Amino acid sequence: MPKHGKRYLSAKKEVTQPMYALEDAVTLLKRLPVPKFDQSVEVHLKLGIDPKQSDQNIRGAVSLPAGLGRTRKVVAFCPDDMVEAAKKAGACEAGGDELVAKVQGGWTDFDVAVAHPQMMPKVAKLGRILGPQGKMPTPKAGTVGPDLAKLVADFSAGKAEYRSDAGGNVHAIVGKLSFQAPALVDNIRALVEHIRRVKPVSAKGQFFMKVVLSATMMPGINLDLKTLPTGL
Repeated sequence: MPKHGKRYLSAKKEVTQPMYALEDAVTLLKRLPVPKFDQSVEVHLKLGIDPKQSDQNIRGAVSLPAGLGRTRKVVAFCPDDMVEAAKKAGACEAGGDELVAKVQGGWTDFDVAVAHPQMMPKVAKLGRILGPQGKMPTPKAGTVGPDLAKLVADFSAGKAEYRSDAGGNVHAIVGKLSFQAPALVDNIRALVEHIRRVKPVSAKGQFFMKVVLSATMMPGINLDLKTLPTGL
């Protein structure tokens, strides 16, 4: 097992209850002894899905009310007549064949890639490069669409991406520890509500099994599902 430092162990002692109401959990998280850097706040959801069934895996993105507290580098694969609009919206790079060739050459210095549907036959060539990095544009992830400027603006501002893993879990960043408590609460509620709405039709029984709040280097805090918009 990995060894934890004194600060982590000290913080863990502050988590004295088996679960907390959302507002209480955020208050507790913000008063734990933390490192000097501004940690990301994360939500981890254990879902009642069978990850072996492709129709039960979920993936997408959601705009959070308070954003994510950081600007992300976005590239846009688009027709030439959309390049200027994409760059004005915040894209660090935008284009068609030349941008595809640049990525094929090994350039991946960006956080998110979005694409116009017309570009997908060409972007498909980049699957082996962008796929393993989680940067491949896909309609399911919300990174492919006709309104490139809006996609760029949303993801640059910190649209939260999520996807279920092999264990049926979803891990998502919902802000920074420096955020005011109400902003974190709003972001967490928005994420949980969004995940509730995209519950696979074939997933039966309880959907939200466990929800845990944490910061990058802090212990997890179990959330009381009754205080979340889980539909329970």
